[in-house]
Amino acid sequence: MSRIQGPESERRLVRSFRALAAEERETLLAFAEFLVQRGAEAPSPHRGPREPIPMPRPAAESVVAAIKRLSKTYEMLDRGPMLNETSALMSAHVLQGRPANEVIDDLEALFARHYRDYRAKHLSEG
Repeated sequence: MSRIQGPESERRLVRSFRALAAEERETLLAFAEFLVQRGAEAPSPHRGPREPIPMPRPAAESVVAAIKRLSKTYEMLDRGPMLNETSALMSAHVLQGRPANEVIDDLEALFARHYRDYRAKHLSEG
């Protein structure tokens, strides 16, 4: 097994990742992808607001899959302002055992609310 030669924070992250169960690893990866996407390029104000790309919600969907689906659906949103609420919902599911369907309902409402704010901002600028 090779060792990471990066900074201490990378080694700590790898040690933590290895200590997690498979489902928790998937959660950590989804959250990391969410963080990476939060800095996605915002659309030009001259083009106006972009529309969501609707993706149907599968009957049996994990919270991780829901975050990925919603991130693709609402790719135009800045993930930064949603970070605290998204991580709180993820924690409620993983750490407190809140049912996935309830957390996904709240995630969908969170993304929709941020999209309404995004749309209102861009329409008021135009």
